[in-house]
Order: sequence, then C-alpha cells, then structure tokens
Amino acid sequence: MRMKKQILYLILCSVVQMIFAGNDNLPFGARSAGLSNASVTLSDVWSVHHNQAGLGFLTSASAGVSYENRFLIPELGLSGAVVALPLKNQKGCFGLSMRKFGYSQYSESKIGLAFGRAFGDHLSIGMQFNYQNVQFADVYGSRTAFTFEAGAMYKLSPELTIAAHVYNPNRARLTELEQDRLPVSMRLGMRYQFSKRVFVALETEKDSYNKPVMKAGLEYMAGDVLFLRAGVGSQPLSTAFGFGLKLKRMQVDMSGNFHPVLGFTPQFSLSYQFRG
Repeated sequence: MRMKKQILYLILCSVVQMIFAGNDNLPFGARSAGLSNASVTLSDVWSVHHNQAGLGFLTSASAGVSYENRFLIPELGLSGAVVALPLKNQKGCFGLSMRKFGYSQYSESKIGLAFGRAFGDHLSIGMQFNYQNVQFADVYGSRTAFTFEAGAMYKLSPELTIAAHVYNPNRARLTELEQDRLPVSMRLGMRYQFSKRVFVALETEKDSYNKPVMKAGLEYMAGDVLFLRAGVGSQPLSTAFGFGLKLKRMQVDMSGNFHPVLGFTPQFSLSYQFRG
C-alpha cells in the first residue's frame, strides 16, 4: 500500500509539473470551460476571476461555486467560489474569489479581492489583489506570494466587445530564486453578439513560460432557460462543450473538456443572483 501511494505521488508530481508549471492562474467556472476558457470578454459573476473589468457592468449581487475533476483524478480537483457586490448608482462592484487545487501532498490556493467600475456604457476597468499559497509536502514546504492583476473591457458597438487582461505584472516569486517567479500572463479577446441568442468569443493568451494559446467559443441560447456551448483551444489542440440552465435567479452550468493525451475533465458550477 505504501509503495502504491509513493507511485501515485510521483505520477501526480509529474503531471503537475508538465501541465501547471508556469500557469498558476488556473481558470474555473463551467460556463468559461464550455467555451474553452475564451472568457476575457464575458461579464458575469465569474468575471471576479477571469477579467475584473467585467464586474463594472454588473448591477445585481451574485455568488457562485464551482468544482472541476481534472482528468478524472480526484487529487487534481479544482474548487472555487466567487462573490460580486455592486455598489449603488453604478459606482462600481467589489468582488471576492477563492480557489484551491490539489490534495494533501500538493496544493495551490488563491484568494483575491477585486474592484471593477464602468465609465459610461462602453468602458469598464477592473483590478484585483491576490494572496497565493503553494504547499508541497516533505519537499518544498509552504510558500506564499502577493500578486496583482487588472483588465479592461470596451464595447465598440452593441454587438462587438473587446477586452484585455494581465496577471502578475509585478512578477512576484515564491522564493528568492529567479526560477521561482510566478508567470506573467496576458490575454486579449473579442466577442461578437450575432443576436440575443448567439455569440462567438475569440481569445489569445500568452504567459512567461509557454507558447501563445488560441481559444474560440460559441454560446447559443436554445430556449428560454437552456444555453448550449462549444469551444476549441490550441497548445495542444483540445475541445470543449457545455450547457447551462437558468432557473429564475439560479444558474446551473456543466462542461466537459477533452485533452488529446490526458483525457476528459468535467466541471460543475452553480451561481445565484440575489437581486435585480
């Protein structure tokens, strides 16, 4: 039994190093995942994590929780929660995000406090300060860092929205070693609303350690309560699908992502709008 645990530990360490090294700002939220995480232009409660500028266009207090079973390996589970609290008279919106990845032998956690504000009907700017922690049992110990991120969103027309987001421009690091710096990540995207029922989102992302990633997603409102989603991403080529159900003030989202080597990743999210 002890030997099996050691083998599992080595496998997980290899997977974590291969997939997540240089990518510590892990995305979460099943709506985003169903679009292959082409979500920098979206404005909903999950903007607390994806692009804080999206908070500026919110008018209702909302909260959400999400869980992802990455590659169907419980030890690679990713859980998160978000809260958005708009101020009165369109004076901005505060947000709180929390997420945790991993298990007892290796884990990453992040807590962020955000604020976004719209300037008129077209432009919104947001920012967030984060406390991040990495724990690697018996090898690395526990390390913490403080990071910063910011974004902007602009509605060129009722149909076309563009957005940009940068994570960790302060180049925070977990230790004094240069190689232990957390990645700087930049995202740029656009969303075109063909009608009230259909939009397409395109996005490119580049961080300090990896090649640029291209992402595309489509959302279709199939009925009064049903949303269907699909997406594709590069580096490596991956596909995604998802659906959502909007039940009055509650929304349920589910998604599935397919990695060509590591397999299937399901995710479930639940969000609630308190007023408005």
